[in-house]
Amino acid sequence: MEKKRWIERSARLALATSALAVCATAAALPPSAAMLTNACAGCHGTLGASAGLTMPSLAGQSKEAIVDAMKKFKSGERPSTVMGRLAKGYTDADFAAMGGFYAGQKLHMTQQTVDPKRVAKGASLQESSCARCHIEDGKEGKADTPAMAGQWLPYLQMQMAMYMQGTRKMPDEMAEKVKPLSADDIESLLHFYANVK
Repeated sequence: MEKKRWIERSARLALATSALAVCATAAALPPSAAMLTNACAGCHGTLGASAGLTMPSLAGQSKEAIVDAMKKFKSGERPSTVMGRLAKGYTDADFAAMGGFYAGQKLHMTQQTVDPKRVAKGASLQESSCARCHIEDGKEGKADTPAMAGQWLPYLQMQMAMYMQGTRKMPDEMAEKVKPLSADDIESLLHFYANVK
């Protein structure tokens, strides 16, 4: 009887030790890219497909654009209400993993109402003013330039206002092209990008 209890206790101890070893191994593994982006879904949508008018979709953005944005949020170079604080909790390796995850998703195109006349005007302005960096009607971006196509119009308007007011630093290449444009031209471009499917 005593021997039987000893065998049962030994078996339980072995099982508990094995379970602890498995837990310790699992805890030692770095989080996957999908795990890292779980915190983003509350604002940027499942798999980066935003349903919030002032939140950009991250799905289909280039890895470089995501990493650049996150580093700028973390350093404070890019103004934010929440993102700067959140970015401080991640490493550059985390940013790279998150960027790769979102780059692997299909570009999200929103369904929204825009002004057709502005869209037509914006289409011609895109080709002459923005196509060098916002490629394929804004579906792709050169290097760290974000994709603009299908983003929510209020988000695009908010970001452009920040650029124009100087609260967000406009890239030099962009400033060179935007400077000659009227406010109506800029608004037309934003309607165009919001309308791209």
